[in-house]
Parts: sequence; structure tokens; C-alpha cells
Amino acid sequence: MRDPYTVLGVSKSASEAEIKSAFRKLAKKHHPDANKDDAKAASRFAELNAAYEIVGDDEKRKAFDRGEIDAEGKPRFQGFSGQPGGGFHPGAGGFGQGGGFESFSFGPDGFQRRAGGSGGSGFEDLLRGMFGGRAQPGAGGRGHSAEFEPEDFGSQATGQDLAASLTISLADAAKGATRRVSLPTGKEVEVKIPAGIASGQQIRLKGQGYAGPLGRNGDAIITINIAAHPLFKTDGDDLRLELPITLYEAVLGGKVRVPTLDGAVELAIPAGTNSGRTFRLKGKGLKAKGSKTHGDLLATVRVMLPDSISDELKNEIEKLRDETPYDPRKDLG
Repeated sequence: MRDPYTVLGVSKSASEAEIKSAFRKLAKKHHPDANKDDAKAASRFAELNAAYEIVGDDEKRKAFDRGEIDAEGKPRFQGFSGQPGGGFHPGAGGFGQGGGFESFSFGPDGFQRRAGGSGGSGFEDLLRGMFGGRAQPGAGGRGHSAEFEPEDFGSQATGQDLAASLTISLADAAKGATRRVSLPTGKEVEVKIPAGIASGQQIRLKGQGYAGPLGRNGDAIITINIAAHPLFKTDGDDLRLELPITLYEAVLGGKVRVPTLDGAVELAIPAGTNSGRTFRLKGKGLKAKGSKTHGDLLATVRVMLPDSISDELKNEIEKLRDETPYDPRKDLG
């Protein structure tokens, strides 16, 4: 993925507020729902979410700036301690002086190094250290041959599981989808996202992990992250939305359009509605994983004044103040 700062169009010195503002602006512009005829909108939107996941998180941003993780949040290889570049260095392991062999193994006590004598015993020690198997002399030829039985490998017969992450949209989490994810092995696989999945939950892909000594693969563990939505916030299975209404809609009442994940619906605003009142739209929230029911959409109204206040409006408000005075703070003491 490209540099996340470049994706969001901000500098590396940008403040948290500047980064959040840039993300919200671009997310609204490139959201797939607003670009249904653009086949590339979904990929641009996913790239924006992935970039914001890095630089929008203080700890991940610092780790990226230090070069500890890449643009996808994966750890960068830093090299082995004491050996620049992590390469092979004579005297630090491998063949020592005089043709001896130093073997390495990894166990509960960490890396272990043992120096073997000249000949084949060091190689046998290395094999035993790596696989816990038995090395036996061959029936001829130079040196020794190693023979292993399947039971020698124990739990190592199956390869290791690998971890990967996948960022999806809120709509994908609500309705379910199929998305592709790149694994650390370089392989791309399709992941079926079940409807109602929550951020932080994991999907296990059988046999997509690292290969084991006997060819049996481990699994791929995919951690799901749900990208921030420009309009909705999640609250369990419910969704929350701040709904702006005009002053005259609040005073006189009226019908307003409310966005949902399934498309806009109409909401009747009663006359005399105060800012901060919350309306519940049943069944317009998220589907719980493994359930047939949906949460609700909680729309909290915010009364918004016009961008510019005319003299006529000021006169009417002054008249209201003088003729119909009231104190909304009388209960505050």
C-alpha cells in the first residue's frame, strides 16, 4: 500500500485533528455508496481506511514513523541483534574454525548454540535441535544420513498458524461480503465475511497458514477491523447518528430524510422538538452475528441555524424574546 500520509493527503507533521478532518472529507467523497458507478471506489475507500488505521492511531503512527511497521501495519524485519542485516557471519554460527560445526536450536531456553567436532556429528546435532528427531548413520557413502519418523515431529508435523488483518466497511460488517486479503506468505485468498461480525473478531481459514515439515499447513487467523464511518457510530448492535435539522423544522415540525445502511427513510419531526432529542428507528441497526434480529438506528437531532442571520430573522427572534420569554436553565439552580 502507498504511504498512508500520501493517501490521506497530509504531511507527517499533521495534527490528529487535521488527519481526522482529511479522512472524513475523503471518506465522504470516495464512499462506495456515493460512487456506485465507479468500480474503483471500493478499493480507494479501503485504502483510505487502511491509511487512517495507521496514522489515526497514535501508537501505530509512532511505530510507522520509527520504521517498525509498514504501511499495512505489518512488522518490518530489523535484523538479528548484533549482526547488521541479519545475514550469515563466520564465527557467529555455522562452520567454525578448524572445520567444526556450530549447531543452533530453539526451545524454552531460547536459542542454543553448540560447537561440534569435525565430521558429521555436528550436523546430526543440528537436525535434532531443529526437529527433535533421530539422526542415524547411513548405510554407506561419506558422512551420515538423517532418518526421521513422523512421530519424531510431534506437534511440529502441522505448520504454524499465521496472522493477518482485514479492514472492512461498516456496510460489509452489517450485510456480509466476500473480500480478498493478502497473507504474509504473499498469497491472496478470499474471505467470506458473515453478516453481523464485530471489530476485533477473527475468522479462521483452514490450511492457509505456514507449511509444516510433513506438508500439513497451519491455519490463517484473520482479525477483522471495521473502518470508521463518516456518519454512523456503532453502539453494540445499534447505530448512532447526529441528524441536523433547521430551526423552522424544530419549531413547526416536518418530515426529514434520514440516511441508513439500507438507504434513506423519512422521519416525522414533531413541532417543538428540542435539540438533543433522540428518535429510534427500529431494525435499522446492525444484525447480530448468528441472529436474525437487527439493532436500531438512534438519530439525535441537532438544531442548526442558517449560515448567515438576516435582519428579518433577528427582528423576529427579538420579538419572540420580548413577547414570549422563557428560561430553559431554571432547573439548573
